[in-house]
Formats: sequence, structure tokens, C-alpha cells
Amino acid sequence: MQLLYSFVDFNESHSLSVEEKQWISLQKDLLTTKDRYTSHYKVYPFNPNFISDEKAYRFGMTLEQIQRLRDFRKQGKFANSAKEFQHVTGVSDSVLKVMAHQFKFPDWVTNPSTSSYSKSNWKEFPKKQAIAILDINQATKEDLMKVVGIGDAISDRIIKQKELLGGFVSMDQMTEIWGLSPEVIYDLNKYFVIKSNPNIKKININSASIKELGQFYYFRYPLSKNIVTYRSMNGTIKIEDLSNIKGFPLDKIKIIALYLEF
Repeated sequence: MQLLYSFVDFNESHSLSVEEKQWISLQKDLLTTKDRYTSHYKVYPFNPNFISDEKAYRFGMTLEQIQRLRDFRKQGKFANSAKEFQHVTGVSDSVLKVMAHQFKFPDWVTNPSTSSYSKSNWKEFPKKQAIAILDINQATKEDLMKVVGIGDAISDRIIKQKELLGGFVSMDQMTEIWGLSPEVIYDLNKYFVIKSNPNIKKININSASIKELGQFYYFRYPLSKNIVTYRSMNGTIKIEDLSNIKGFPLDKIKIIALYLEF
């Protein structure tokens, strides 16, 4: 009996099929992916009127639905409830269910009764000075800092970017400045405009060298090289040719073209 106990394996043996092994492996991968996603992509409450494209994609919104929200916002309108957000964007009930519990609307929307809050408990905060509509290219550091959300560092970045480019040609360029939230950009567009094209030194795209092109903010060496290559193969570059150049940022053609000479 002792010999039998020592040499015989009484554990139940079961050889796994190829399909079972693949399924076990897949389960492990799914668990690992889920843990990684959960630990790296924690979602905090947010105002859906200012949702970023990246966050919208992650929730399952389509390009068409994101564009509907953009068009709605361009009219100066806001969705003030989950139901209104769904009406504007057309997201499905299942997508809305995932998103809605993270929505955070302003207090005056969710709790309008706070407007009658007792004055004895009300604290007066210093108000920002009224801002006249100015040309963003003429704005001083002090002018920029009158906008709520723009402090010392961000105002310096805006001015530095303006000097680097020689001047802004579109308010859309504000999205390129690090640290500016969609809410602050929205306020910037209330008080600042491009009143006239700045007196910038344009780059002649048909005569500039690779090095000269590479010094332009929107170009880097690979794109500068592609421009010169296209020019040598096709002759003079016209504005309508820009979209045919490999690697050219198509979403910024209208802005970039204003800095170029053809």
C-alpha cells in the first residue's frame, strides 16, 4: 500500500484541447487589458458641452455625433441635461447610460434654487474687469489676464506664440496653446478677434530651402523635404496643390496658407 501511494498519481488528469487552451489564454488577456484600462483611464465628472474628441471616442460617440455637438455649440447654445445632450447629438440610449452618470452641469443649472441663497451667507468675490473686444494681436499681457482662467503663465504662452508666428491669423490657433481649456477658449472668443491680418513675413514656398521651410512653426524636416521634392517633380506649387503634398496637415491648410507666399 505504501508503494502504491508513493508511485500512483491519484489526481484527476484531464488533457486540455487546443480550443480550451486558447480560451484560457484569451481570458487572461482580457483580464489584463481590463485592469490596465481601469487603472489608466479613470473618468472624472465633466461638462459634456466641452467633451474632447478623445473622450467622446472612448465613450463610443461617432464623428457625426461629435460634429452635431460642435455645430450646436457654435451657435452659442448649451445642453443643460442628459436628455438634451442626447437630443442634440443623437447618441443611443446605451451610450448615454454610460456617459450620463459622469455628467456635471453648472450649479445654476442643476440647483437653480441657489440663486435665492441667503445674503447673510453670501461672500462677495472681486469681479473681473469688463473687457472691450480687442484684436488678439494687439492684446497685452494685462488684457489677456482679464479673462477668467488665464493667469501669468498662460498669458505669456499666448504672447510667445504670437511672436513666434509673427501674429495670429485665426482664433482657432488658440487650441494649439498648451493649458487653454475649451471653456477658456470659448471666453477668449467672446473678447478677442482677428480684426485684420497681421503684417507677417511670409515664406515663399516655391523658393525656400528645406532649412528655411523647417524653421516655420507648422513645418518640420520631413514635411519640408516633401515640399521641396514635390516642387522639383511638379514645378510651381499653388495653394490648391498643398493637399497633394505628403504629410501636409490637411486640417490646418487654411491657416498655414496665410503664412505662405505662392
